[in-house]
Amino acid sequence: MNAPAPTALLMTGDDYRESLRRYRPTVFVDGRRVDSVADDPALRPGINAIALTYDYAHKPEYAPLMTAVQHTSGRRVNRLAHINTSAGDLLNKLEAVRLVCQETGCAQRYLTHDALNAIGQVAARIDDARGSTEHTARFLNYLHRVQDQDLTLGIAMTDAKGDRSLRPHQQANADSYVHVVERDAVRDGVRGIVISGTKAIVTGAPYMHELLVMPCRNMGREDADFAVCCAVPIDAPGLTIVARPAGRPGDKLEHGDALFSRKYGQSTGVCIFDRVFVPWDDVFYAGEWEHSGHLTYSYATHHRQTCIAARAGFGDLLIGAGALMCEANGFDPGRETHLREQMVELIKITEGFFACGVAASVYGKADEHSRTFMPDPVFANIGKLLMATQIYDMHRIAHYVSGGLIVTLPGPDEDHNPETAARLSDVLRANPHVPYEQRIQTARFIEDLTAGYQGGWYSVISLHGGGSPAAMKQEIWRHYPVGSKVELVERLLERGVAADGSPAAAPHDPQRAVTRNRQPGRCCDMGCSAPGQPVMVDLPAPGGSPAPGR
Repeated sequence: MNAPAPTALLMTGDDYRESLRRYRPTVFVDGRRVDSVADDPALRPGINAIALTYDYAHKPEYAPLMTAVQHTSGRRVNRLAHINTSAGDLLNKLEAVRLVCQETGCAQRYLTHDALNAIGQVAARIDDARGSTEHTARFLNYLHRVQDQDLTLGIAMTDAKGDRSLRPHQQANADSYVHVVERDAVRDGVRGIVISGTKAIVTGAPYMHELLVMPCRNMGREDADFAVCCAVPIDAPGLTIVARPAGRPGDKLEHGDALFSRKYGQSTGVCIFDRVFVPWDDVFYAGEWEHSGHLTYSYATHHRQTCIAARAGFGDLLIGAGALMCEANGFDPGRETHLREQMVELIKITEGFFACGVAASVYGKADEHSRTFMPDPVFANIGKLLMATQIYDMHRIAHYVSGGLIVTLPGPDEDHNPETAARLSDVLRANPHVPYEQRIQTARFIEDLTAGYQGGWYSVISLHGGGSPAAMKQEIWRHYPVGSKVELVERLLERGVAADGSPAAAPHDPQRAVTRNRQPGRCCDMGCSAPGQPVMVDLPAPGGSPAPGR
């Protein structure tokens, strides 16, 4: 019997909170300086969400899903800091993210996973181009430190951008993009680079341990100074974070009008880098402009598949709350056709885009430069596009099955008003088997998720998080094998030869735009599997047991 893999440090949620107290970042929220990130009420809902990803790794029923063995070290680590090496890993990641987002709405830490996988790929790609192992060795040293310390990393990718019609080197203000301002700096005997610039949208920025700085676009030769990828501690000198509160924390909410977002939420921050020094050990590349496009593509593919799982967890919350609201209103969706149709539509939307995530896992492939498994980009982008555009339908359906009570209900203070509480509890009760308090609690829960501040936040982050719908459509068209479909029809139309028997104009000419994307078959690189045969007979079962995520 094989001995179990040694386990790296796996912090608990409380360990994570305590670890944040060892950092002294410069953070501003609502115009005030935050003294202690871990103890500030405005950030507590976001910290709670990430803390859950630590606690779930310790639960016996979730540990097989929330942890994995890192192949480069042989150590068991948190799933959200793990490098995928199989389709099974991709499926497990998908289930793990859905699981934690069922509880938190958005657990945020999965961005750590997506960025580490992408950076490992580009490090291997650079080494292959140079015939070296330097970049991969540097990345692995960093990866193992992150895993051994069980860190959470923020992704500083989206630059302020300035004038969108101009490239980075053309901007009037160079700090619109993060860039290298000094290439051979020395601090306390350590050599490195110095960076300046602004990252505009950084998820969970105040309560990260470190930031991964990554380019947000393909760079040209003139943009070489802007092609930088490195790791920066959250309290590095010269780094300032201007953030918004996470969720809806505050004293006024203690009576229950923000039942969800007072417990779980997400802060985002603008990160301003003012001559921040980064040791070479934490620089994954600086100036390799020709590899920026590959990094952004790899990260986007990983992240869009992960977003599918995150929003499926949110969909689970709406499905459960919608069913409870139907019951509280006195309706059985199984008997009320119009309600059943709406609930099934909500289920179809949620499981439909999640199924694309599953397909992206099953049809994933190993990166050609590393062992990292990449989700299939077509299914990953289709799933993310469906989710991004259907989030508004999900909210609409929750509103339809709930009725207008979710926004016309008096505020929670009336529940404690001796002059009105008894009368309200009498007239606002519907199903005699559901207490008034439970009906009102469910209504306020749905309002919080779909019709208030948090609902608007979920709409926008679902639409634009991980890239705009236009970016996903571009990737779908870029990778979908339209040329194979064209060849299929041309063969059926017998257009391989001209009417007089002479060869027709080359139907497979690579210069033809419609035949440029070709793929023999999805079963494998050669397209050699016979129809009806299993594609992945050795696919490991996610988590080794029925997935607890649903």
